[in-house]
Amino acid sequence: MSTILEPSDDAGAFRHELYPYRGDAQFLDGALGFIREALEGEETVVVAVPPDKASLLRHELAKEPAVTFVDTATAGPNPGRHIAAWAAWMAERSGDGRPVRGIGETAWRKARNAAHLSELRHHEWLINRAFAHSATWSMLCPYDASDEDESALRSLSDCHPLIRRDGHHVRNASYLAADVYPFEALAAPCDPYQEMIYTHDDLAAVRSKTTQCASDAGVPQEGLAKLAVAVTEIATNSIRHGGGQGTLRTWTQDATFLCEFRDAGYISDIMAGRVRPTADQIGGRGLWLAHQLCDLVEIRSTPHEGTTVRLHMDVPR
Repeated sequence: MSTILEPSDDAGAFRHELYPYRGDAQFLDGALGFIREALEGEETVVVAVPPDKASLLRHELAKEPAVTFVDTATAGPNPGRHIAAWAAWMAERSGDGRPVRGIGETAWRKARNAAHLSELRHHEWLINRAFAHSATWSMLCPYDASDEDESALRSLSDCHPLIRRDGHHVRNASYLAADVYPFEALAAPCDPYQEMIYTHDDLAAVRSKTTQCASDAGVPQEGLAKLAVAVTEIATNSIRHGGGQGTLRTWTQDATFLCEFRDAGYISDIMAGRVRPTADQIGGRGLWLAHQLCDLVEIRSTPHEGTTVRLHMDVPR
């Protein structure tokens, strides 16, 4: 079992703050306040926000050397890659031992579908676990609440232990401090879908079937090559850790090709696939590769129901 580290807002612990704002003026007020606190404390700052927001901050900061802007596109659209990206960005800028602050605004309104939005929220919740005992940095998450979607704001608030108001952070009473993330149930496969049961002798057939189905759905050649690797890794994990066999389903839905793997295994590590493997690590690379190669990865795993892994590949419209 993985160790669950509870987040804290105590001094010396990782702080994860949600900052709801309305309009550019409020965005600048909160973000600049957070940055100036850092500069006064001789901390460095990493900013990962959409280009329009980055331009606003660059104009105000006048090339402040302690503030670094990173290209969020390098992490790609899959939220499963973002924790490793933040870990790398922070590590690059904490070499002198100074604490680092991050400002990360997720483009929530650009979520491609309900599954993508669900994984974005899960990522925000996992950040608290991934960095709970890191005293070297803290993160502010601006959120544009100008459309007054209270349900969306509440859902996002559940993933942040702290909320920033009037230049200060306060503990969030609605923060979801459970040991297990309350996933929404996966939607049923879209008819028509294809299904096959596979064992250790069927890896080539699994790879061939998914590649052909993906090609028929319109996945481009580059995507087919990536999918073939990811499919092999996940099917191999099913055979090794899921009782020697699994069930594959494939279908197309809303300009997305999906392949689903179900088996009787259980993934106890909630960070599985989200932490970059070390050079000398033996095993544990399958889910990591799937996240790097696919446009979205959904994982559901319980001791009683087994594991379901869904790989998403975008189909050009």
